[in-house]
Amino acid sequence: MITILAEKPSVAREIARITGATRKEEGYYTGNGYHVTWALGHLVQPALPDGYGFKGFRRDSLPVIPEEFMLIPRQVRTDKGYKADAAAVKQIKVITKLWNESDSIIVATDCAREGELIFRYLYAYTGCTLPFRRLWISSLTDTAIRKGMKELKDGHEYDNLYQAAKARSEADWLVGINGTQALTVAAGRGTYSVGRVQTPTLAMVCKRYWENRHFTPKPVHQLHFSVPSANAGTVVKFASVKKWQDKNEAAILYNKVKAKMCATVTKVEKKQKVENPPLLYDLTTLQKEANTKHGFTAEQTLELVQKLYEAKLVTYPRTSSRHIPEDVFAEVPLLLERLASHSALSDKIVNLDGLNRRSVDASKVTDHHALLVTPNRPLALYKNEQIIYDMIAGRMVEAFSPECVKDTTTVEAECEGMSFEAKGCIVHKSGWRDVYGGNEEDTLLPDWKEGNTLPMAGCTMSSGMTRPKPLHTESSLLAAMETAGREDVENEEVRQALKGCGIGTPATRAAIIETLLKREYMVRVKKSLVPTEKGLALYSIVKDMDIADVEMTGQWEAELADIEKGKTSHEAFMRDIESYTRKITTDLLACDRIFGHKASGCACPKCGKGTMQFYGKVVRCDNPDCALPVFRQIAGKTLTDGEMTDLLAKGKTEVLGGFKSRQGKPFSAAVAFDVDFNTNFIFPEAKGARKGTNMKGKQK
Repeated sequence: MITILAEKPSVAREIARITGATRKEEGYYTGNGYHVTWALGHLVQPALPDGYGFKGFRRDSLPVIPEEFMLIPRQVRTDKGYKADAAAVKQIKVITKLWNESDSIIVATDCAREGELIFRYLYAYTGCTLPFRRLWISSLTDTAIRKGMKELKDGHEYDNLYQAAKARSEADWLVGINGTQALTVAAGRGTYSVGRVQTPTLAMVCKRYWENRHFTPKPVHQLHFSVPSANAGTVVKFASVKKWQDKNEAAILYNKVKAKMCATVTKVEKKQKVENPPLLYDLTTLQKEANTKHGFTAEQTLELVQKLYEAKLVTYPRTSSRHIPEDVFAEVPLLLERLASHSALSDKIVNLDGLNRRSVDASKVTDHHALLVTPNRPLALYKNEQIIYDMIAGRMVEAFSPECVKDTTTVEAECEGMSFEAKGCIVHKSGWRDVYGGNEEDTLLPDWKEGNTLPMAGCTMSSGMTRPKPLHTESSLLAAMETAGREDVENEEVRQALKGCGIGTPATRAAIIETLLKREYMVRVKKSLVPTEKGLALYSIVKDMDIADVEMTGQWEAELADIEKGKTSHEAFMRDIESYTRKITTDLLACDRIFGHKASGCACPKCGKGTMQFYGKVVRCDNPDCALPVFRQIAGKTLTDGEMTDLLAKGKTEVLGGFKSRQGKPFSAAVAFDVDFNTNFIFPEAKGARKGTNMKGKQK
């Protein structure tokens, strides 16, 4: 008997159907010499500190660095602490029983770092010694599964992948457990969660927020003139190469140009510009564009593309590659032929004359190749699923289309010692840009030569103000995570090269963003990610520490990739991480001087046992079993000690002014607690609290 372990019941069902294991039992399928079961994600995890005899949140226990990590069933949090997840324990028993009945195992968890860890942790925890082989596939089509079953790999070929996954898991445990406990001990009350990847990510959001808020706009002025074009009734517009902050200086120069009303051509440069088609999607690029174009969160996009994968409509989604190897490229004509039979882009596909090979490079393929659609026809997709499917299909058509070829002309002219510039462009071959009809309108310049005098039809001076970098969106944050904070990397080749030292992975970046939102370190305001007072308070403490160092975190990710390739050992990586953990623990424990506070004189309205303590940004209960936090800043207004005292003692304040809505409009309201002691508004014209907006953690 052979047991096949999948990661999810839906995948197990498909494998069971193809292998003939058609009889359904509790927690598995069986038949034709196979048991097919599933893992429900991570069923096993490293033990928490108390499992090693350490008492949590004690200064003298930190840092907690186990000599050897122990594995336990997945834990869930309850009111009385953590306990084993009953569903995980039940499924572990099923898997153990099946392995005891089997001669070997086929590992069919996701073909990536975390999928490998799910199996290896189970294998180690149960003490299993059976030989195992690996099913390594990039799609769940029947053809792919059958081919994969015929070409099973020796499981030990993926030992390095497991070592990298194990190192990532243990590093996150050491940094997360020790960092969180150290900062919480220093604070004295409440819990401040930090992590190896989440804290540098929060640091990028907060840094951008303060850059935006502290930005001082400066005036900028530019000169322009127009010249009659070769076509009657049209003009060519020139703009000064230089811009000025001093309006008087710009006005003096403008008057000189206006007095002369002609310019001399100093340079004419003609070039042919070839624009390569975009590369195929990897997960992060798909998430960025889905956020920009359709407002989808990174997590939404991942969920949608995962559903398409499980429906056998697209290839494996959690990929960091934007290329495909030769053997997959050989299948592309068939994929496009099938796509043409049902896609709105069928005419574009039919007219393809040869396939562009820019996305074909096996040396740039990681665990999985770039996202492609499968030959299967999509039926009855939900609207958002269809949007993601169409994005992947459309990008395929673009990627395999010809280059866009343009003739560009740049003309430089001089007037009164100032340089001006005009640009023209004629599209000779639209190529891939024709897929979505994004053709640029031709701008034809006259055949000017150096030394020609250009009589002006008019001249103007434009004035404006410089603008700050916008707040991070999920799209821009994903880009920053991908390049470890190196901003404005537009060149695709450079961005690809930086991927190896980004923070997080395509599979985890969406979860990191959601963790920061869930822990109330930031909120979504339209498309922007805005740090809360809690997030800004944490950033103010850790911003200059290693725990918030984006580039250092990127270096850790690069080392994990080296473990996968066999270039670095798990042991060497962990020695560095342990040293790093000791340093950040010392740094964070030293923050106790920052958390000064004074008693409010008010009993905690929630537990009735503790006393509320005034801190700079928050008022918190000193009963460690309660630790109720009430943030001072609500909707742009910071409540005074007196106003906070009213809220704590009476359950609500008087009607206060100075609040601002998310649209920036001022309003007045009283602040009151709801039944869960979150803050709500009571508006003067209303009889009771409006429950539309729970303000806890959503301060701006």
